[in-house]
Amino acid sequence: MRHCTLDTATATAHRLAEDPNDEVREELAEHPDLPPALRDKLAQDPNLRVALRIFARQDTPEPTRAAIHAQIVSDVPPLDWLADHQALDDDALDRELTGELARAELRTLRLPWVTADPVPYADSPYVCFRASAAMSDHLPPQLVAQLLDDEESSVRTTMALHARDRIDPDTAERIARTYRPDKMVSWRPADDFPLPADVLRRLATDPDPRMRQLAPCDPDLPVEIARRLAADPDHMVRRTIATHPRLPAEDLTPLLGDPSESVAATAAANPNLPTTGMHQLLALLGL
Repeated sequence: MRHCTLDTATATAHRLAEDPNDEVREELAEHPDLPPALRDKLAQDPNLRVALRIFARQDTPEPTRAAIHAQIVSDVPPLDWLADHQALDDDALDRELTGELARAELRTLRLPWVTADPVPYADSPYVCFRASAAMSDHLPPQLVAQLLDDEESSVRTTMALHARDRIDPDTAERIARTYRPDKMVSWRPADDFPLPADVLRRLATDPDPRMRQLAPCDPDLPVEIARRLAADPDHMVRRTIATHPRLPAEDLTPLLGDPSESVAATAAANPNLPTTGMHQLLALLGL
């Protein structure tokens, strides 16, 4: 649809804008030759994913873009709405699910035309615009510093990944401490911006368990710190240290009986597990 020749001289384009199939209207909303009248019509589409595609267009007037953004981010149901989804009829359920998808797309939306001309959008009220600007390798130093200090984690992280030469240990720690991913991912900023050993050892006693999880990134972590982390009250910290080669066998083996199944499984996969422990696991499994 977005690649076809759009005949705006007839009623064809207008029929497509009213097509009952949402995907047809979504594709039409991305057509490069979409006339302003149809663009404005699709901006008010009841399906927020259609409207989102108008939001992302370079030729969308700012008042229209702002109205779409406000509708998407404000039309948020209660956190527990899905628990009582049976109380919704099919149309209401479809609207709620479509709204959730639109908000998820908005968070991860990246616009090449913004990246190509990033300076005007470094102060954009839209997170996805600032993140798109941060993907540019040609920002002036003052805007790089500004985006590294942006209020949104995704913008700071994106800028860091595109300005690696500007990331000193203090900035790397700040970005790691304030990192809030939009979805469940295993990647952490410290994977790309390793922290010095002295910082990692200091983080072993940090009040935030997310930061304590970074301490095992030190391959030469002192044994006493590894032992303390193996007894950490947070199961994610225990799971992280359960892979460390410096954790003594007498501290690794008890993790096989950890209350957290993921900790026990991680400890069982550590190649430094004593052979007796390996045989015990095989026996328990009848192997």
